[in-house]
Amino acid sequence: MPGNTFGHALRLTTAGESHGPGNVCILDGVPPGIPLTVEDFAEDLARRRPGQSKIVTQRKEPDEPEILSGVFEGKTTGTSLAILIRNADQRSRDYSEIKDLYRPGHADHSFDAKYGGRDYRGGGRSSARETNVRVAAGVVAKKILAEAFDARVVAYVKSVGEITADVPDPAAVTLEQVETLPDGEPNVVRCPDPEAAAAMVELIDAMRKDRDSVGGTAEVVATNVPAGLGEPVFDKIKADLAKALFSLPAVTGVEYGSGFGAARMRGSEHNDLFQPHPDGPPKIGAASNRHGGMLGGITSGQPIVLRCAVKPTSSLPREQATVNRSGEAATIVTKGRHDPCLLPRFIPMAEAMVALTLADHYLRWRGQCGASPS
Repeated sequence: MPGNTFGHALRLTTAGESHGPGNVCILDGVPPGIPLTVEDFAEDLARRRPGQSKIVTQRKEPDEPEILSGVFEGKTTGTSLAILIRNADQRSRDYSEIKDLYRPGHADHSFDAKYGGRDYRGGGRSSARETNVRVAAGVVAKKILAEAFDARVVAYVKSVGEITADVPDPAAVTLEQVETLPDGEPNVVRCPDPEAAAAMVELIDAMRKDRDSVGGTAEVVATNVPAGLGEPVFDKIKADLAKALFSLPAVTGVEYGSGFGAARMRGSEHNDLFQPHPDGPPKIGAASNRHGGMLGGITSGQPIVLRCAVKPTSSLPREQATVNRSGEAATIVTKGRHDPCLLPRFIPMAEAMVALTLADHYLRWRGQCGASPS
C-alpha cells in the first residue's frame, strides 16, 4: 500500500509535491469541539517556512493555510479535517538543466528505480516542501494534547557541526527561549544556549559562503505526558516516535533518553530508581530520566526526551561528480535556493511529528480504556 498515511486513531494523510499547485493533508479522528481557525497555524508555519533569515533558503512562500473541511463556527466538527497550503514561489527552470542527472544525496535515482520516472523539479514528493502540511496537522495535535492533559512539545537545535549547546534540563526549555534571544532579538538558529547559538549562526553563514552545508542534531521534549500511553510490542511509543521522526527528510538517526550512551553503561548506572512523588500527580516518579520517559514501550510519566541526527543539505551550488540516467559519468551543480543547514527549519517539523504520535496514542488509549491516563 502507498505510504502516505500515518497514525491509527488520529490518521494523517498528505499529498503534494515541491513544485506542484500545493500540498494538502486530511486529518481523521480529530475530536469535535476543539477551537480552530486559520490564525492558529500562523506561528508554527512561520517557524517552518523558507525565507525567514539569512541562514535558510531564500525561497519566499507565505504558507497560508486554507481549511477546506472539518471546522464549523470556529470549532472542529469531528469529521475529517482538510487543510490546503498552496505553493507560490516555484522556480522550476532552476532544475531543467539537471533533469537527467542524479543529484548526490538525493532520491533522484531511487525514484527512477521505483517508478521509472520522477518529478525532477525540486525533488517532487521527496522534497521537504511536503512537511508544511505536517506542521499544520501538528498544530491540531498540540491542541488535542493541551486539552487532554496540558502537555507541550518543544524542540530546539542541540548541535550544529561540532558546536553543541549546553542544556542542563531539557524539560525546562521554553518556546520563548527557542525563538528569542535574551536581548529580544530573534533566535534564528533556534538554540536555547545563546553563546552556542551565536557560534552556530557564524558556522552556518560560513558554510553558505563556501557553497557548502552542515548537519547537526535536534532535541525534542514532551512534558506533562502521563504514564500509560503506548503499546507493549509492535506499537511501542518509542518505535512509533522513531518512525515519525525518521519519516522526515534528512533524518539519519533517532535516540531517546541516554540513547547510544547506554551501551557504555552498567545496569546499576543506567537504571532510573523509582521514588514517591508526594506532590504528584503522578504519585510515582523517578530520581533520573535516562529512560527518556518510556519504559516497556509505554510512557512512564517522566518527560519524553528524543534526539534526531539531521544530515547536511545535499543540494550544493558547487560542482560534484555524478552520473546521468544512462549511467554515464557527468558533473552537476545544483542551482536554486537551498538551506546551508536544515536544523533551524526542522524544529517545528519534529515537534509536529512527535505531537501527532502522542495524540494518536492518547486517542487509542481513550478508545481502549475509556478514561484519562494516570
